[in-house]
Amino acid sequence: MPDLLADYPLPEAAYHELLDAQGQVRPHWRRLFAQLQRSSTAQLNQRQALLARQIQENGVTYNVYADPEGADRPWELDLLPNLIPAHEWQQIAAGVAQRASLLNAVLADVYGPQQLLADGLLPPELVFGHNNYLWPCQGVQPPGGTYLHLYAVDLARAPDGRWWVTADRTQAPSGAGYALENRQILSRAFPDLYRDLGVQHLAGFFRTLQDTLARQAPADGEPPLVVLLTPGRFNESYFEHLYLARQLGYPLVEGSDLTVRDATVYLKTLAGLRRVHAVLRRLDDDFCDPLELRTDSALGVPGLLEAVRQGRVLVANALGSGVLESPGLPGFLPAIAEKLLGTPLLLPSIASWWCGEPPVLEAALKKLPELLIRPTFPSQSFTPVFGRDLDAAQREALSERLRARPYAYVAQALAQLSQAPVWQADEASLQPRAIGMRVFAVASADGYRVMPGGLTRVAADADAEVVSMQRGGASKDTWVLSERQVSGEPWQWLRPLGVADLVRSDPFLPSRMVENLFWFGRYSERCEDSARLLRIMLARYVDDDDDPQALQTALVLGERLGLLPEADSGELDERLLEALLGEEWPASLRANLQRLQWTAGSVRGKLSQANWQALVELQREAQELDAEHGDFGDLLDFLNRLLMSLAALSGFALDDMTRDDGWRFLMIGRCIERLQFICDSVAGFLRSGAAQDQSALEWLLELGNSSITYRTRYLASAQLIPVLDLLLLDEQNPHSVLFQLRTLLRSLQRLGERFELPEEQALATLEQQLSAFQLSSLENPLFGSEGVDAVLDGLAERLEAIAQAASETSDRLGLRFFVHVDASQRTQSS
Repeated sequence: MPDLLADYPLPEAAYHELLDAQGQVRPHWRRLFAQLQRSSTAQLNQRQALLARQIQENGVTYNVYADPEGADRPWELDLLPNLIPAHEWQQIAAGVAQRASLLNAVLADVYGPQQLLADGLLPPELVFGHNNYLWPCQGVQPPGGTYLHLYAVDLARAPDGRWWVTADRTQAPSGAGYALENRQILSRAFPDLYRDLGVQHLAGFFRTLQDTLARQAPADGEPPLVVLLTPGRFNESYFEHLYLARQLGYPLVEGSDLTVRDATVYLKTLAGLRRVHAVLRRLDDDFCDPLELRTDSALGVPGLLEAVRQGRVLVANALGSGVLESPGLPGFLPAIAEKLLGTPLLLPSIASWWCGEPPVLEAALKKLPELLIRPTFPSQSFTPVFGRDLDAAQREALSERLRARPYAYVAQALAQLSQAPVWQADEASLQPRAIGMRVFAVASADGYRVMPGGLTRVAADADAEVVSMQRGGASKDTWVLSERQVSGEPWQWLRPLGVADLVRSDPFLPSRMVENLFWFGRYSERCEDSARLLRIMLARYVDDDDDPQALQTALVLGERLGLLPEADSGELDERLLEALLGEEWPASLRANLQRLQWTAGSVRGKLSQANWQALVELQREAQELDAEHGDFGDLLDFLNRLLMSLAALSGFALDDMTRDDGWRFLMIGRCIERLQFICDSVAGFLRSGAAQDQSALEWLLELGNSSITYRTRYLASAQLIPVLDLLLLDEQNPHSVLFQLRTLLRSLQRLGERFELPEEQALATLEQQLSAFQLSSLENPLFGSEGVDAVLDGLAERLEAIAQAASETSDRLGLRFFVHVDASQRTQSS
């Protein structure tokens, strides 16, 4: 192994986490560095590949806005952890806990007596000018006086080794879930080293969060129901919301999953409304209640603030806590700490000055090239500016802007971030990168408990001075070393569980989740059906000389089902490409795959890792298709792979999911979609006049995924009567109409027994009529050709009636289970 430090630069202005001033490895890094030195380049690259594979398999993502990978951009984790020795961490933890207590007290004051404002310790402009100061929250008292249940602080290490606060995160702090995921992945990459270094565990932090929310929730003697409120799957840290909900055991909900009745928050479930006692929110303050806060919010819960005001629900963090995230506040905290706590701040903030005070403004203008100018309020459309990057004219323009509205700007000293080593697999070397560390604290019964670790963020480039995940940065696990061996911490409470505690279904499954599972089933089946018919058309178009009549019959059916644009819309090759890849054609395969991915993202919490990974791979394949350069041979190959992937989704649904209400609706969705498609397809085929065409019957068997079964049974070419028997009446064929019809009726019967639904009389009558159909009528010589055509028309009409009845059943299920209205309203709308 070559010397890892041979090409390791040492900028003099920065603190180096790995090396001291003499270029020697610091004591707490020596064991890790020794292991790195003993490892070959191939071994280190293999470990880094292991991390990447774990991230991919676990579906860990972080959405960078405008990134081509979008919501599926993989999370980036460096091979090397950030090491913090025990004695240093004790000082950091004490400072973070003190700061959390102080900011909690500041929130209690600004939404209460406002004595800090009266005493001049806090400028009114910083509070009342901030768009996250919520006037409707004035005077609202949270349970236990806790405003900040979860607090995060961004730290940077100065060149002299001291830690400074660069930002406070008080609204809905993100990153704790990513820190836990980083820990679980990296501890597997270095299992022996992780154990030998005595790295402190994270589980106690999350158990404290669970305990605090359960203890403070106004449960009124009921078992407290806590939910995690997310803005949805397009949020950049949606994976973390999903991950934390799983780890904490909380239902993951969106605003539409909740409703407020009589100042009480309820979760909409299939079985009705279930009271919610606490909401752990990842939604910004003003979006939480469109009734009293931001009226254009489609993400919040109307009436939530009134439920908080009445003491009927706990919201963590308290609404309005985002007011403390102003960069203008830290300059006033030292005096406030002396006033409220009687002690100086243990963790100082990086030097910052609010320009709303005339002397401060003048001093900032004189030192402008040495400062970073930031907006005071998040509502401003102003990007932070480094004064040193401006020429004379630009500095003068900025000075004029500051003089015009001084209260809207903050001057901040430049932070020289410390450097930590990262493994560069392509260069097979260690290289320094700027880092910042986000540390978390949680309210407990006796103060704030600090997570022993946190999320270390790494700059994307060697010369970057700003650490930002949105700018493509990576992350490190943060290992807080212990002075003695650390024993394992159980994740959950070790309370005894008996027979009375057994749970065999999710009692808090949101009805929105079930609705999305229902449509996930429908879109899975719809994509499979569309792909199968498109493959038939495309294959026969490529081999047009073999049987043009079979192709024409398939095209007519494609038009009849709305999958293929009509003949007057262009040449056939253009129409086929539009049916496959068209972004404007609403029934294109691409459009249906996008709908499938949309619903899959909404039900991700119910899917296994393997199921989700299959969907991600499916999406990547679909994105690689190019309509402008689409070769029909490549497209046929894609359709073959797609059908295999979609068949795998069906397998996952049967094998990976528990048979709860969500699974039941998923399967009902698939059944309804398959039933409609096969009924409409066979009916359209019978009306096309191609019932005696052997080639057309062959592709009809292929469309019904029954070709192999037919050949095995009959050892003969396709003929009308056995084809219709197999596709319509065979009770053993899962692709036959009768099989799907009876499966649907059994599922609806079980659903009716559970939820007291009326029997589906129309479907039951149609099932009896189809069962009674005699194929022998097609052999009756007295009928003649016209009589046979009449029988086929009648059969087509019956199949169309089944498809229509299935569609109406879908509508009734949606009205009954997915729209939470009173029974009287349901009766009127039906």
